[in-house]
Amino acid sequence: MDEKTMVSDALTGINGELKLFGDMIAQTENPQLKQTLKQMRNQCEMSQEELYQIARQHQYYIPAQKASPQEIQHVKSILCPSESML
Repeated sequence: MDEKTMVSDALTGINGELKLFGDMIAQTENPQLKQTLKQMRNQCEMSQEELYQIARQHQYYIPAQKASPQEIQHVKSILCPSESML
């Protein structure tokens, strides 16, 4: 297995874990457990960012083109209609 495949597999795994953490946090009533899960999610997010940086440095991952201000405003108007009126 080459390095690019290993990084890609690791990122796929981390992204899946982050989704699971979101589900678990939302369904947990115990405050201490909820806080622990949030800390674990934050650590996972930091690992994800580190891996994305490695992937970008080695050109294993090329991010999409940045959105224009108009595209950003359009998405905001869809997701937060009350804010677009400000």
